[in-house]
Amino acid sequence: MAGCGACGVKLPIIGNQVGRRDECPSCGAELHACIHCRHFDETVAKECKEPFAEVPDDKESANFCELFQIGDGGKRGSGVDKAGALSAAEALFKKR
Repeated sequence: MAGCGACGVKLPIIGNQVGRRDECPSCGAELHACIHCRHFDETVAKECKEPFAEVPDDKESANFCELFQIGDGGKRGSGVDKAGALSAAEALFKKR
């Protein structure tokens, strides 16, 4: 089921019927934005898994991307803890 990428609330959207001006009824976020798209991933280049997308700088505002598909509103990315990964790398390359 479709969901808001900002607050996580489930949305009664069938198919990919999201207009550019549609907003989340819970938090008011613009739904036709990168953070709500199923291709959005903070861990990849340009934060988009779609290689042919023209990715806008502002990922939270509505855009005109033709490849937009509403996501499930769940957590994006690989789930890697950045702080933990950084401390592990520092420990690995620690000067003695």
